[in-house]
Amino acid sequence: MDSAHRKTVAENVRRFRTKLGLTQEGLAEKADMHWTFISGVERCKYNISLDSIVRIAKALGRAPYELLK
Repeated sequence: MDSAHRKTVAENVRRFRTKLGLTQEGLAEKADMHWTFISGVERCKYNISLDSIVRIAKALGRAPYELLK
């Protein structure tokens, strides 16, 4: 995933998370992840796996493709 794709995922995760009124910690709990990972995703620090995209999307009540578009 190049940096443009990481930025798209980061922006979508943050947008959907804030729309739901979730903190990074709240989203992390719902996705069974650590909040520092969610923070890193939102800062484009990680080239996350498809499995992680699916877990985060499910926690946000979204389809995985919505994080990529």
